[in-house]
Amino acid sequence: MKRRFISSLVMIPILFVVLVFAVSSLFISREAGIMEASAYSSKQVGALESRITPEQTVAGAGEAALDKAHEEQITQSRQAAPAVNNSSSIESDLSGLDSDKAVAGAVTLTAGTPAAMTQSDKADKVVYLTFDDGPSNLTDQVLKILKKENVPATFFVLGGNAKKMPEVITRIVEAGHTIGNHTYNHEYSELYKSFNVFWGQIKETEEVLRQITGVRPELVRAPGGTYDHFDKTYFDLMEQAGYKIFDWDVDSGDSKRKGVPAAEILRNSTPDKLKNQMIVLMHDGAGHAETVKALPGIIDFYKKQGYMFRTLSAEQPSVHFSISDKMKRTTRSAPSQAWIDSHIVPNASLFAPGLPLYVEAGGVQTKLAAGEYDLQGEQYQVPLRAVMERLGAKVVWDHPNRSAVITWGESKVIIDTIENVIMTESDLADGNEKAQSISITRKNGAIWVPLRSILEATGHPILSTSSTTEERLVRAR
Repeated sequence: MKRRFISSLVMIPILFVVLVFAVSSLFISREAGIMEASAYSSKQVGALESRITPEQTVAGAGEAALDKAHEEQITQSRQAAPAVNNSSSIESDLSGLDSDKAVAGAVTLTAGTPAAMTQSDKADKVVYLTFDDGPSNLTDQVLKILKKENVPATFFVLGGNAKKMPEVITRIVEAGHTIGNHTYNHEYSELYKSFNVFWGQIKETEEVLRQITGVRPELVRAPGGTYDHFDKTYFDLMEQAGYKIFDWDVDSGDSKRKGVPAAEILRNSTPDKLKNQMIVLMHDGAGHAETVKALPGIIDFYKKQGYMFRTLSAEQPSVHFSISDKMKRTTRSAPSQAWIDSHIVPNASLFAPGLPLYVEAGGVQTKLAAGEYDLQGEQYQVPLRAVMERLGAKVVWDHPNRSAVITWGESKVIIDTIENVIMTESDLADGNEKAQSISITRKNGAIWVPLRSILEATGHPILSTSSTTEERLVRAR
């Protein structure tokens, strides 16, 4: 009994040592397992980060995978942007443009190098999405995406396309977007041969858009951009005529070749170097379906980077590339001073503030913006063809006789620009005895005549005239 008791006393410390050793081993194994798991996890994350590249992602995944990988790369390479108001409603965006009014003069970009409008470091981060060469059958798809994302954009349209698809132009405007002028046919060989040709296409497109929307666009984008296309004459005369020229900061590259894939367009449109204000160049013309596919990802990128979306405005300074060395050495014939005086100088008044003139005649009313008419004493001078065609008359130019022939209902009137007289067809049959002298001037390539004279000659004598602080009105029979 005594021996068993002594043996029991000896076993107690031994069991205690074994128990302590077992517990320690278990704890050490658990810690080692945690450390091993943590090391394995870190190795996996590092391997994943090193493996993901845009090229491999495009090759091995669809667009959804591309967006995710691109987002991961952006997150890894940049610090998270500070939270800002991401509201992109049309109303708030337009009111926010007031901050741009303080910036004077044009901002010059270096071709090929992203830059942005000069702003203070505290300025809002703003992105301007722009689309060239439309409208086309793709434009409505672009509008649908913009509506879904609740962001505005600027469309630089071609006059030829706008004339074919006026209903799309109307939808662009009704959706709250901005229309800009991209010339009529985009043909470099014509547009950059001489300024007179470029000007002619700007004015032709402007009139097409005015007839559709009732507004003359002040924003202009040169096909191919101004670099290697504009010389000092182009820049100076366009500015003098009241237009704002806009190139871009970021080129999506969707027109560098045929069939540029959406993945490449997305990468080009989301550069590493970001400025406070970015103008992104895209296209909604025919053949740019891949741009439509890339658009949601482009919008998502700028939203996550804290940018607000706005449309370009005539209240902002022009943003364009510098004049290239090639264009500095190129000699092109400049317009004569007489041509500049008759076309460029009066054009700026089209965009100047002033009272509109409403003309009612024959049951039709038309509006002339400030600059589309002159008030000389008590006489309104107006562009003949523009006013007559808006009121429903037909105007034909009789080149051999240097006369304009106006047909309006039962009336037929001839304006002889050599003799500076106006007569009806019956007057002409009587040997010009009743021909009346009128003041005829030429401005901006158009014949301007007294409004009263043309209305009375066509059987629409003036009944009343009035003027308020908001408008002028002429009522005729």
